[in-house]
Amino acid sequence: MSSEQASGLVPERTLGIAVLGLGNVGSEVVRLLTAHADELQARVGARLEIKGIAVRNVSPDRGVPVELLTDDPAALVSRDDVDIVVEVFGGIEPVRTLILNALNSGKSVVTANKALLADYTGELAAVADAADLDLYFEAAVAGAIPVVRPLMQSLAGDRVKRVVGIVNGTTNFILSAMGETGADYAETLAEASRLGYAEADPTADVEGFDAAAKAAILASIAFHTRVTASDVYREGISEISAEDLASAADLDCTIKLLAICERVTDDTGRERVSARVYPALLPNVHPLSAVNGAFNAVVVEAEAAGRLMFYGQGAGGAPTASAVLGDLVSAARNKVHGGKGPDESTYAKLPVMSIGDTPTRYYVRMEVADRTGVLAAVAQEFANHGVSISTVRQSGLADAATLVVVTHRAPDDALSKTVAALTSRDFVNTVTSVIRLEGTSEE
Repeated sequence: MSSEQASGLVPERTLGIAVLGLGNVGSEVVRLLTAHADELQARVGARLEIKGIAVRNVSPDRGVPVELLTDDPAALVSRDDVDIVVEVFGGIEPVRTLILNALNSGKSVVTANKALLADYTGELAAVADAADLDLYFEAAVAGAIPVVRPLMQSLAGDRVKRVVGIVNGTTNFILSAMGETGADYAETLAEASRLGYAEADPTADVEGFDAAAKAAILASIAFHTRVTASDVYREGISEISAEDLASAADLDCTIKLLAICERVTDDTGRERVSARVYPALLPNVHPLSAVNGAFNAVVVEAEAAGRLMFYGQGAGGAPTASAVLGDLVSAARNKVHGGKGPDESTYAKLPVMSIGDTPTRYYVRMEVADRTGVLAAVAQEFANHGVSISTVRQSGLADAATLVVVTHRAPDDALSKTVAALTSRDFVNTVTSVIRLEGTSEE
């Protein structure tokens, strides 16, 4: 504070903050804003003052002054004394409308809402740009892990080739625990729920919807192409078994739910974007294979910078609030000093590749009749669809044997047709597992 301000000759500048939501993240945002008010003022050049907190139910036991609480978020975001809106409600509506109203009322916006951004970033960014305001969303992808800003700013002069990440802590906890204990999926999910790592309804996490929303955001930023959640191919982890993890270990691999965004160039030089989420075998030498428990990590591969890895807590009140506060400080500085952050960049407009055209590798485990000629017949079925086999392992005797086939890269459609053909052959009793393989030297 200057001597003029201390003497009262120059009024202290204040920026009004509206917070939408007071759950785990919102409560932590409010706590940090209050506890570190002086430090934040020194960093921003203005005092950040909470003008109101929107909640669904106003009650005096929320841990904040009751006079700050309101159940009318629409009125809050339109107030003249609010400069920046922090949205941690979640969901699509009424949040989308609230953010649009905030931007149209001259407020910059900080949000952690990946579901909203996965489908509406374009609309929101266009309004923010027209109003010369900031729309920041670092916390929407991987909690405290800084990956959005590095992609948008630090790597703005580079050419990103691939972004691969573990971006959902619930599924990573479940798969890590299954691998460590040998327990099955249902048992481990129940334990994750008991420990608070899984929601009462875990569908968004375990079926890959949460990761797909984050993949859409990452692909849009990395490849300057608007990608929505509906463009992202998605599979969850509910079909992964303890036997799959044991077989992966035999191959010196583990299994992770991966969000994969990559720039794919075909033989003619045509570029497309592939965005997909699925459980995949990952060699133990890959840096993501060591990311266990509820932690997240994202690996970015760029032409000049090479491979960069971002690792940390991807969820939780405090980690997510840290990312929100980082965005809030940036937006507040821009309010104080003028200007705004970088706009959304979608100049490339690359087409999004279908999963059928995407080159992948497969791990296929099947129970087959243990008789002469079966291995050759299986190999022929792969050859019929133009799929080359990398390795084959066989175990078991008597009436049936277990056959594990790992393929070379081929279009996903050819691989899935191969598996479909195998299930119809009389020498294949059942195809028990089909999992893609990522992170090898073929990538």
